[in-house]
Amino acid sequence: MLAAGSGGVAAYSAAAWTGFGTTVAETTATLAGLLFVAVSINLRRILEYPNLPGRAGQTLIMFATPLVVALFVLVPGQDRAALGWEFAVTGLIIVGAQLWIDARSGRSDQETQLSWVATRVFPVLACCGCVIAAGGSLLADGGGGLYWLVPAVLIAIISGLVNAWVLLVEILR
Repeated sequence: MLAAGSGGVAAYSAAAWTGFGTTVAETTATLAGLLFVAVSINLRRILEYPNLPGRAGQTLIMFATPLVVALFVLVPGQDRAALGWEFAVTGLIIVGAQLWIDARSGRSDQETQLSWVATRVFPVLACCGCVIAAGGSLLADGGGGLYWLVPAVLIAIISGLVNAWVLLVEILR
């Protein structure tokens, strides 16, 4: 693998990722707004289940994670080390907050241990793990750099959409 200093590899240059950052920021901000609509439509029903307000909060944070990360990428002229630290700290804070919310909200009667881990714990760990890996990789000047953001964003969007579906449609079944 080439280091950032050898030819300016795009993996370590935020300037090469502005299109990605802009698209991610716009997309995830829109999805967060749509989540508010979904929660508003079913608010009474959501409040009937003790675990669903927490799940709605986790979903909002899941959509906000790539939004925040994309905004960091879009800061002009930012030092690579600063960006690396921003990713690492953000990933740690978000994973901690998400797991805390999840522990407080608990599982529903319909969720098995496996489905709970697959839909609520694993996506958080995987998404934030990729954000932290991106930060560590930027700091180490090797290991994939900003390419770690691609799976982080995909996991956040897919997981958020699954949870939004539960809050909008499945809750009515």
